[in-house]
Amino acid sequence: MKVNIPSDTELADLIEHRDPASVTVYLPSSPVPAERERLQLALRQHAKTAENALEAAGIDGHNRRAIADSFDRLQTDREFWDSQARSLALFLSPSGTHAFHVANDLPEHLSVGDRFDVGPLLRSVSFANEGFVLTITQSSAHLYELRADRGATEVPLADLPEDASEVLRQEPHGGQADRVSDTGALGPKIQQRKYCSVIQDAVLPHLGDDHIPLILCATDDLEPAYREVNSYRHLAEAGIPQHPDSLTPKELDREARAILDALYVQQLAGWKERFENLRGEGTAVSQLTEVARAATAGAVSELCFDLESTALEGSIDDAGAIHPATGATHTTYGLIDELAVRVLRTGGTVRAVRKGDLPDDSPVAAILRYPPVR
Repeated sequence: MKVNIPSDTELADLIEHRDPASVTVYLPSSPVPAERERLQLALRQHAKTAENALEAAGIDGHNRRAIADSFDRLQTDREFWDSQARSLALFLSPSGTHAFHVANDLPEHLSVGDRFDVGPLLRSVSFANEGFVLTITQSSAHLYELRADRGATEVPLADLPEDASEVLRQEPHGGQADRVSDTGALGPKIQQRKYCSVIQDAVLPHLGDDHIPLILCATDDLEPAYREVNSYRHLAEAGIPQHPDSLTPKELDREARAILDALYVQQLAGWKERFENLRGEGTAVSQLTEVARAATAGAVSELCFDLESTALEGSIDDAGAIHPATGATHTTYGLIDELAVRVLRTGGTVRAVRKGDLPDDSPVAAILRYPPVR
């Protein structure tokens, strides 16, 4: 299964896109070659439906043909069909085509309008289950990346000197004290910290200043030494207690994801507590109509929404008023998804959560930048 998801820049471009001839297609997919014919047939049907919808919307023939040509090119692109995952997200307009292979199971949907229906894709990428794992022993250090769509994958530490572990063999004080013993015990603390600093210098460029947690799996001697020199803000307090050499990458992945799950629960609990504190000040709301008005006005700083709430369809006007629909059509979109898009467009943050993690019996909850105007 080959997965490619949009970067933050690509996602922002999709959200900001405006063109009367904008077509969005979500299609359940499969990496199994035998499924290709079914997928191609489904895409041809969506192409025909999109052509009719564009004509009904008054889109001129030139722009309709441009989109039809894009559908045709996809049909004949062998590399494209060899790179399927669980879902396919397509965004087509006269100016170009964007295709993403997604590991999540997204419902089949077609929309035609003046913008792309980014909500379902946003829903799949905002429920993050990502992190890094750093293993440290006396003789080696390895960095692994955890992604929602794949297991632990090693990240080469190109800047780590091959002889980094020799730091542990250096003898301070002229060799009169703190020698490394014949049994192979680690050197004194000063060497341990220096060794961990060398490792950190090689690791930090791969982490940047992001929000992704770093989980430590180190020997008993080196675990406290690394924490002493650490400067990465998102080093998890909990580490993997097993010796790094005793774990396979698959086992390392399992242990790390348990820590990520616990971190996520902790973060949500803190968010809910903050939400309740701000509710009394009028800067935290959960009523759908209030959130819609605030999101449209650019007043939402943080939005949590129900990961599984996909039934609410309709549209939201420029004043933030909700116009519900009885079902999905080519001109409607998921209301919760549209709220998330509007929050992102105005510089807010969004998080897809399970319904039980929300503070009220509502599919949304928002922390505002300022109290709403009544």
